[in-house]
Amino acid sequence: MPLICLLLSGAALLVNGLALLGRISPRDGAALNILVGGTQLVLAAAIAVTADGDAAAVLSASGIVLFGLTYLLVGLGAVLDAGVGALGWFCGLVAALALVFSAASLATDPLLAVLWLHWAVLWSLFFAQLALGRSRLARVTGWALVLTGPLSTSAPAVLGLLGVWPTGAAPAAAAAAVLGLLLAVAPIADRRLGDRVGAAAPASAAAPDAALATA
Repeated sequence: MPLICLLLSGAALLVNGLALLGRISPRDGAALNILVGGTQLVLAAAIAVTADGDAAAVLSASGIVLFGLTYLLVGLGAVLDAGVGALGWFCGLVAALALVFSAASLATDPLLAVLWLHWAVLWSLFFAQLALGRSRLARVTGWALVLTGPLSTSAPAVLGLLGVWPTGAAPAAAAAAVLGLLLAVAPIADRRLGDRVGAAAPASAAAPDAALATA
């Protein structure tokens, strides 16, 4: 079930990245966010109930809850036209906990540790944008989500579902290098392609401030 949740996260992160880039409106992605977030919370509850004292399973469920609540809050916020301050501070908490989960995974699953570290960076961007009002980061965050969201969630989930989850330090180092490079490319992509993306966006989706409710 954790891999299914990871698979779903890729879709949510991609859609939310497109919203931040003005390609779609936040309301267009609301249903997907609510569906993904709700599904993840249900699966997390199922994992926790059947954990039978397994600390690793409970830890996995806890991480899923953090993802699920983020997407659910994003979707509900878009539907209800709610403010984003509380969501931003929640994302800050998620980013801090992601660092803890990364450290906890390092010895047993280096790749997962790298992924948690990467998610800490993404959720830190959400925190800076939504809680601290750094709206200029909206498009850079959007590019970061489009470039790395599915790659850091759906891609490893597919490998896990196929029974070929990478182990050892080498795959983890490769993942860290690729994800780090793509994060560095995000602001460059915004500078070079930002005008074209904005020009191609529908008028109803072109306002960056409207996308602040998307994470």
